[in-house]
Amino acid sequence: MRRIMPEYAYGPGPHQRCFWGASTLPGDPLSPAQGTIRSEFAVIGAGFTGLNAALRLAQAGHDVTVLEAESPGWGASARNGGFCCLGGTALSFKAIAKRHGEQGLKEWGATEIAAIEQVRSFLTRTGTDADIHSDGETILAHSPAAMRDLRAEQAELETVYGVKTDLIEAEEMAAQGMRGRFFGALTLPNGFGLNPRKYADGLARACLAAGVTIHGHSPVLSVRRDGEAFALKTPGADVQADKVIFATNGYSSEDVPDWMRGRYMPLQSNVLVTRPLTPDEIRAGWGSDQMAYTHQTFLNYFRLMPNGQFLFGMRGGLNSSPKVDAALHRRTRERFEAVFPDWAHVETPHCWNGILAFSAKRAPYVGPIPELPGAYVGFAYHGNGVAMGSYAGALLADIARGKDPDRLYPALMRDIPGRFPLGRFRRVLMSPGYAYAALTGK
Repeated sequence: MRRIMPEYAYGPGPHQRCFWGASTLPGDPLSPAQGTIRSEFAVIGAGFTGLNAALRLAQAGHDVTVLEAESPGWGASARNGGFCCLGGTALSFKAIAKRHGEQGLKEWGATEIAAIEQVRSFLTRTGTDADIHSDGETILAHSPAAMRDLRAEQAELETVYGVKTDLIEAEEMAAQGMRGRFFGALTLPNGFGLNPRKYADGLARACLAAGVTIHGHSPVLSVRRDGEAFALKTPGADVQADKVIFATNGYSSEDVPDWMRGRYMPLQSNVLVTRPLTPDEIRAGWGSDQMAYTHQTFLNYFRLMPNGQFLFGMRGGLNSSPKVDAALHRRTRERFEAVFPDWAHVETPHCWNGILAFSAKRAPYVGPIPELPGAYVGFAYHGNGVAMGSYAGALLADIARGKDPDRLYPALMRDIPGRFPLGRFRRVLMSPGYAYAALTGK
């Protein structure tokens, strides 16, 4: 299994101080795969995509085995910022419409909304308490130019998503509890914040209750065709499956399967969480229940959680090591203090990072692997995998069992992504963009 980030990125170091904690699942059902295993479907990866795929397959009566290198949610799924929100692509509306027409853009916008509602429906239906809050999401103008952009984009956002938005002027921000160095904001009514660990554990419990077998600490080392089926190798087991779903996103490898080589770009996102804030501190800083993010390429994202602790995240990071982690956390802390100077004294005992994935087409791919009949994959949610990764999993389940999806399957998702140039060294392609964003603040 060949992966392109340094080995440290895939170990325990980057998430040792993660606020969400370890899985609360019982250990016995998640024991490593051993011996010879036969299953109708093998799902590789127990994050939001893999668990949603497995759950939907099992509920349709199929035999499903999930193979996870660590434990459910161990990757980005249970270490992200907990934003169940719109997103999933790095393309502008104009670029989407150019590729797939106005109808394709409309279908993509409706898919983003449907992805949020799928997560909400699961939480409600199963009674999973995931500490949800926020009426939609708020986009913040970090500069006067960003506020001008939000004004110009408001009508387009309302048209694409079919919603009414709320433009908040700079002088109105404090009255809504939105203090900080901002020049206005725009609120969309879609989305909510949640505890991603509780959501991931809820999905895993639902899978187990539906009859799914989940094996933790069972990295898949190889996958090959074996007659009409697939042969999968883990350290302790030989697994045979009729069909395979790959759901590893930013934690993918270059050779499981070979088709993935060069088709994903792993990038890091960094998060910190404060100690519990006092009422006076909340009034001096961010007192809104809204989850929010800045109108930037390498954005800041944050929210005041229901327990009074504040989560602050920042995109960025192309390498991984203890030294790099320390620098990333220091930079995130500096940005936190710059945005909220009244909280410069507030301790942030929790800080961690995880890996997200981009694709060369700058949008997710969900569908069959052309070179491997019977194999399917979903990846590249561009930092918005809570909703879109969940939706991709349910969609993959329909596609993999040969059923016409009963949910939107927009053309943007069906385009097969090409490979990035430079092979295993492709992360250097991001350096100029990182530098430009840092210099311009865009």
